[in-house]
Order: sequence, then structure tokens, then C-alpha cells
Amino acid sequence: MSIITREVGYRDGDVDLSGVFVSDDNLTEKGPGILVAHGGAGLDEHAKGRAKRFAAAGFVVFACDMYGNGVAGDRQRVMATLMDLRKNPAKIRQRVCAGLDVLRSHPLVDDRTAAVGYCFGGTTVLELARSGADVSGVVSVHGSLDTSQPPEPGTVKAKILVCHGGLDPHVPMTQVNTFIEEMKAVSADLQLIIYGGAMHGFTHEGGPPLPGVAYDAATDVRSATAIQAFFTELFRAPSASRS
Repeated sequence: MSIITREVGYRDGDVDLSGVFVSDDNLTEKGPGILVAHGGAGLDEHAKGRAKRFAAAGFVVFACDMYGNGVAGDRQRVMATLMDLRKNPAKIRQRVCAGLDVLRSHPLVDDRTAAVGYCFGGTTVLELARSGADVSGVVSVHGSLDTSQPPEPGTVKAKILVCHGGLDPHVPMTQVNTFIEEMKAVSADLQLIIYGGAMHGFTHEGGPPLPGVAYDAATDVRSATAIQAFFTELFRAPSASRS
């Protein structure tokens, strides 16, 4: 297996973006594509590392850029861009759809796609589902669950998996319960897994020490296993010629 990466420039309106395709160089047949949405820091090594894991499982993966060129690494610009997006779900939806379009343009991606997001990326992929986007499924991993634009009944087409830390102070159980009611109201196909000992950011190994944020190795492994099972449910496992 030879995992290759390729940077791709693209646009959302007048915003220049730069994402990364990750795949096995030995792929020869079309199959499902996975979109990875980064956390609050921007398209960093965590998001790229998760993309490589999905590529190693046989998928074509596109790690999208939600911020724009030159933002990641500049804390002031990161915070300003993050706050702007958080207060404007329509802009999040448009921005992530730009990345989804790039994923779908890959010659080895068929009509089946899913999206996985971590922290802010979890918020991102849930907004993608709320928009009614034609994706097979979305996975939110320690992401915020609230929105100012809940979907109308019949809008949500994607199956949804949420992996949540039971000790997450940034996304308390009151928000979780509100989200459950939101999904019930639109008859969404929702799976919610709560990991009792985990806090926010439980997949961010080596992340900066922040209040309420901590890596949890066991929960990282368990959530990765749950995501793979979710993908197996969404579409058949990639064939031997894609691995």
C-alpha cells in the first residue's frame, strides 16, 4: 500500500481554499469517497492524519479547508473566521459543499459519499446533513450539536453518527438532549454514542492543554471502530482492488 497526498486549490465564491486528496496509489476501481472536516485550528496534521487512516481503509479522501488560504496558523484570523462561520450556518453549508464538490470530482469516487468532522468539523458535517445534502452519511466526533437553523421535516437524507464525550463541558447533556429532539422531529436516522469517561477533543493526541479538552486513547479507538462500522453499513467495504 502506498498512501499519496495531493494538494488541491479550489474556491467558495471569492474565497481561495486549499484542501488535500489522500488515497492509496494502487486504487483502480471507483468507490465511495470520504470528506474530512477539520477542527477549530484549521486543516492541520490531525485532520490530515485522520484522512490518511480512511485512505488506508481503501477510500478516496478529501480533507477540505473551511477557512481559506493563509488562515490556519494565524490565531487572530482563525478565531475571527471561526466565529464568523459559527454565527452563519448557511455559510458553513456553502463552504463544506464546495469541498464536497471537489471530492466528487475525483475520477475514482462514485456517487456514494460520506463526511466525517472533528470538533468544529463535527458542527460542519451536521450542518451539511441539515442542509439536505445528498450524502450517504455524516459523522460528528466531539463536535457541537446546536444550530440556529434546524432542518424542516423530510430534509435530512444522510444517516448520522455522533460520537460524544460524556464529560464534555463544551457540549453539555442539555445540548445533546436538544439535538436528539431536533433529530426526532425530522425523523432522522441517528446513532448517538456517548463515551462516559471522555471529555472534549478525545481524538486529539498531543493537542494543547485546554480546559475541558483531553485525549482519551480508549475512546479514540472505540470511536474509530464505530466509524468503520458505520461506513460498512452505509456502503459495502471497498473491494480488494481498492486496498
